[in-house]
Amino acid sequence: MSMTLADILKIKEERGYSVAKLSEYSGVPVGTLQKLLRGESKNPRKATLDAIEKVLRGDEKIYPGKAYEYEVEGRRPDMLREPALQYGVSLRGQGEYTLQDYYALPDDRRVELIDGHFYDMAAPSLIHQQIAGLVYAQIRDFIDKNGGDCFSPITPVDVQLDCDNKTMIQPDVLIVCDPKKLRYFGILGAPDFVLEVLSPSTKEKDMLTKLMKYIDAGVKEYWVIDPDRKVLIVYLAEERGMPALYPLQGEVGVQIYEGRLKIDLGKINESIEKLRRIIGKE
Repeated sequence: MSMTLADILKIKEERGYSVAKLSEYSGVPVGTLQKLLRGESKNPRKATLDAIEKVLRGDEKIYPGKAYEYEVEGRRPDMLREPALQYGVSLRGQGEYTLQDYYALPDDRRVELIDGHFYDMAAPSLIHQQIAGLVYAQIRDFIDKNGGDCFSPITPVDVQLDCDNKTMIQPDVLIVCDPKKLRYFGILGAPDFVLEVLSPSTKEKDMLTKLMKYIDAGVKEYWVIDPDRKVLIVYLAEERGMPALYPLQGEVGVQIYEGRLKIDLGKINESIEKLRRIIGKE
């Protein structure tokens, strides 16, 4: 990179770019930009620097901003905008991206690739992480005590759901009972059990797009926890009808273990309420 930090700061100020706007144009996460602009990044990635320089050296008219708003072309709030897909990612359109493009993104850029579309994965909330952590802990305790071939990795972990080059997802919690699906990079094929915790930015993807992907790929059991409505929604592959709904009370058994593995929903609800009292919730 020929630009120095002083050059970057000068051009940024001349054009009146906020950190958020520079992030939008370059695709570099806000946190990464802030560290770089404060001089805290000692060895920033070349792809990151190239993306910033490309914006600052170019004609800002080619970054029309609102022309790339999420609503354009029917894109959902979590679907990435085209200007964000840089870092050596191929110049393809949504629906045409592959694992090659997925692996070209920087390590600190969390996305999911579903049928050739990139979906942004914003940092999960504290409540989201607490729920996923509680479910994971109960699953791990059961597996440790009972043994067997099933494996529940700490997430995030890559899951090449369809065994093709168009989809790579990162469920919140998963169980895989076929050792042949374990790979160095993550999981090749469908997990037996998946849980997703809903958030406003991912609700549509988790309840529609990923639901159908999981069922079609062969996931036997798909759980969705909605912390706002305080419900658990359970989809079973063998019952392609209405899902089962449970309030966050008592215990519910995991069907791939014939109900012997029970998840304490009351404990999850208590944790949600405790966190909301501490941090506040509008």
